[in-house]
Amino acid sequence: MIIIDTHTHIYSKEFDADRGDVIRRAKEAGIRAVLLPNEDSTSIESLNRLCDEEPDFAFPMMGLHPTSVGEDYAAELKKIEAALTKRKYIAIGEIGIDLYWDKRYLKQQKEVFEEQLRWSIDMQLPVVIHTRKSLSEALDSIYNVGADKLKGVFHCFSGSVEEWRRISKLPSFLAGIGGVVTFKNCGLSETLKEIPLERIVVETDAPYLAPVPYRGGRNEPVYIVETIKKLSESYKMTSEELAKRCFQNSLEIFGVPIQYTDN
Repeated sequence: MIIIDTHTHIYSKEFDADRGDVIRRAKEAGIRAVLLPNEDSTSIESLNRLCDEEPDFAFPMMGLHPTSVGEDYAAELKKIEAALTKRKYIAIGEIGIDLYWDKRYLKQQKEVFEEQLRWSIDMQLPVVIHTRKSLSEALDSIYNVGADKLKGVFHCFSGSVEEWRRISKLPSFLAGIGGVVTFKNCGLSETLKEIPLERIVVETDAPYLAPVPYRGGRNEPVYIVETIKKLSESYKMTSEELAKRCFQNSLEIFGVPIQYTDN
């Protein structure tokens, strides 16, 4: 198979002890690239270091995660904006709105999210959007900034048919499908019947959300194979063909500077 893991945090401390082995296993499984979303100012250094060490494999995004939006959000946002001027990034991410953990900063989260959406338009970069208990709020912000000018991925999509239909009205947005699709009774199997194959990419969100049979443990890019297997059942094709189609989708939305090859 030939695969791009479009969302993984393998630069984080959870991989400090064996990052090299994690990358080796990923490459051996056919993963040609991993796309790395930033979290906040504290993760920039480790993110960029890994991309410097693996320049043909690891590709960085830059953004401020909604759960990192607090009292100091303005200063944090300035640090993220400054980072964007110092090297090339393939996307603005991981950004969005999260109302699962804390609703106190909804106003600030919306402000930060919309500012980063504007950056993506100015820089002509896709966005990678985190929505947890917040799809309506995120869609409001997208339409407020300019839905026709934006493109990207709704990361870790696990929503209902109705939620997908709302996203599907944004023709330049895809669904990022990860290990949740392997969970029993997750509900995604019905939603996937509504999602055309050309509108999905695959991801792990490692170290989080490991798929079955690794659920509950640390996730890593090589486990994306389990997600692909499950998706291939839904789309009634081989894992190899499913992976190839998702690979092509990833190239198109992110402009990853690699080429498709069967080798």
